[in-house]
Amino acid sequence: MPADASRDALAHGLVDLLEVEEIDTDLYRGKRQPGGIGRVFGGQVIAQALQAAQRSNDGPKAAHSLHAYFMRPGSEDHPILFRVVRDFEGRSFATRRVIAMQKGQPILNMAASFQTPEEGLHHQDAMPDVPPPEALQSERALRAEAIDDIPEKYRRHLLRARPIEIRPVHPRSWFRPEVREPHQASWFRLCAPIGDDPALHRAILAYASDMSLLGTCTLPHGVNWMTHNLQTASLDHALWLHEDFRADDWLLYATDSPWAGHARGFNRGKIFTRDGRLVASVAQEGLIRLRD
Repeated sequence: MPADASRDALAHGLVDLLEVEEIDTDLYRGKRQPGGIGRVFGGQVIAQALQAAQRSNDGPKAAHSLHAYFMRPGSEDHPILFRVVRDFEGRSFATRRVIAMQKGQPILNMAASFQTPEEGLHHQDAMPDVPPPEALQSERALRAEAIDDIPEKYRRHLLRARPIEIRPVHPRSWFRPEVREPHQASWFRLCAPIGDDPALHRAILAYASDMSLLGTCTLPHGVNWMTHNLQTASLDHALWLHEDFRADDWLLYATDSPWAGHARGFNRGKIFTRDGRLVASVAQEGLIRLRD
C-alpha cells in the first residue's frame, strides 16, 4: 500500500473508532479498537464519551470543557456503552453528564460543558520556543533506531504505525530512562487530512491529550511505564478547549508536572497551534505506584 494511502487509512480508522453509534435516546455504543489487546487506551474512552455528549447537543453550542474520572480499566474485549444525561440546557451554556459502562459496570464518569460562541476579553500564555516539527524525528523513527534496545516481545507494539504522529522535542529513552526535569514538549497531528467537522477535531484532540501527559511526572525519578515495578494509570482527566483548531495540522503539546507524592503524580499541558495560539489546556492526576 502506498505511504499516503496507508496514512489515510490510519487516520480514517481513528475517525471510525471515535464515531459512536446511537442505539436509543441518549444511549450510544463505542467501537472496539481493531486488534486491541488488554486495557482500553484512556484517550479513546474520553474521546468517545465526548462524541456521545456532542451527539446529544443540538444548535450552535460547542464543547469548551470536560472533566472525567477513570474508575475501572476498560477491556478491549467488549464495546463500551455511553449513557448521556442532559443536566442543564441554558441560553448560553449546556451541561452533559456521560457514564461509560462495560459489562454493567461504570468505567468512566464525565461531565462536559457547552457554550454558544461569543466574543470577550482575551489573553494567553506564550508558546514555548521550540524547533519546528520538520526539524525533528518522529517517535516511531526514534524507536526504530533503538530497535536493539527493545525486547522482542515489545517490538511489534512499539514500532507499529499509529494514526497520531508524534515528534518529541527532547526524546527520552523508553528502556534507559534518565532523571530529567518534569517538562517535555512534542508536536503531534493526525497523520492524514480529514473533513472540517469541528466536533470530530475536538474528539481527536481529546484522544491525543492523553498521550505523553502522565509520563511527565515520572521524569524526575528516572522511571517510565516500562519500568517493571512501576504501576501507572490515569485517575482523572480535564480538558479545556479555548479556540478553534485542526487536529490534522501540527499542534505543540507542552507539559509539566509541579508535584508528585503518595503514589500520585499531577500533570498539566498546554496545546498550541503552529502560529502560537493556545487552543487547549489539560490537567491530569495519575497513579505512579512503586511496587516491591
